[in-house]
Amino acid sequence: MKKENCIVAQSGGPTAAINASLAGVIDGVRKSGSFTRIYGSLHGITGVLENNMMDMSLMALSHFPMLNTLELTPAMYLGSCRYKLPDYTEDPAPYKQIFERFEEYGISAFFYIGGNDSMDTVLKLSNYAKSIQSDVKIIGVPKTIDNDLFATDHTPGFGSAAKYVASTVLEIAHDAYIYKIPAVIIIEIMGRDAGWLTASSALARTTYSQAPDLIYLPEVAFSKEQFLADVKDKLTKQKTVIVAVSEGIHDADGNYISSDSAVADKFGHAQLSGAGKALEYLVRDEIGVKVRSIELNVLQRCAGHIASRTDITESFSLGQAAVKYAAEGKTSIMAAIERISNDPYQWVIKSADVADIANEAKSVPVEWINEAGNDVTDEMIDYLRPLIIGEVSLQYKDGLPVYLPVDHLLH
Repeated sequence: MKKENCIVAQSGGPTAAINASLAGVIDGVRKSGSFTRIYGSLHGITGVLENNMMDMSLMALSHFPMLNTLELTPAMYLGSCRYKLPDYTEDPAPYKQIFERFEEYGISAFFYIGGNDSMDTVLKLSNYAKSIQSDVKIIGVPKTIDNDLFATDHTPGFGSAAKYVASTVLEIAHDAYIYKIPAVIIIEIMGRDAGWLTASSALARTTYSQAPDLIYLPEVAFSKEQFLADVKDKLTKQKTVIVAVSEGIHDADGNYISSDSAVADKFGHAQLSGAGKALEYLVRDEIGVKVRSIELNVLQRCAGHIASRTDITESFSLGQAAVKYAAEGKTSIMAAIERISNDPYQWVIKSADVADIANEAKSVPVEWINEAGNDVTDEMIDYLRPLIIGEVSLQYKDGLPVYLPVDHLLH
């Protein structure tokens, strides 16, 4: 079969903007004229291995309104996986199966939308393709609410999650302020190794509210003693103290502040639970005021109703750019964002070598964390602010948002 088709897949944790990148890939295929058909691999790369794919060519032809609805649908239309490819020099079997499938479907380009681990897959497939002299182009499209990918100013999905976090913290503050009694509210926010999302809680601050009053990121070693001192100091000045904390905070020895022992996933990443709850118990036992912990959990990554328009627009554009790069013959790259300025906010898309991205994590710069380790600086605010700007316009039916149906994932 002549190689004139392409496959797109999604992997890792979902975001409110990852389907915007998928819509961008589909639209890019429609506009490029370089591909006859586009297939969607269900549940990431495992869909290729298991021959579990859907033909999305008609969706590319429809353009509007289906792509508009897809663009604003949260989570992953094609489903996800957390499948780690082995080193092909040790176990080439899955690679042979994948590239045989590419040959069967006449595939000349594979687009993988995901985060650090997905870029590991892009790199491994690219290296294997080179080793067998395959001309299939392997292109990565970034996403992760953690905002920890290298080679891009920020990552699609992060802006929408940051908008949700900041909005939720502001709303929690309004709820907390109604009582006269001293109280501590601890909000646990996603972020295993990087504190970008927790830092975005600072965007909740207004002229009348400085919540969150304290912010703790995993980039700085966490001290329970200093935390208690910080909270006590705030309570001498105000009746309500609101704390934002990353799920991945740890002490100077690297031990996670968690109510449960951490276990690891297939990629070796710690699966954390209960940092907020652990601090709730600490405040209750050592300070004795009313205290509540709130874990935002998956709400941070699936709140499509409050997505950032900036985030959606950039995500769509990165999907389009990935197709353009493949049509130009580029491979083993990821489409990335380069920031030109903060005010006015300007950005461009560039290509980045996936070898510089896979299996790496970009931390919050230490200079963007205050000296006390319990807040962020103005430089962080200036970086974050543009990413949450703009609102999406959803269609509603019977009072609920209208999203693209995912019947194909329910079997």
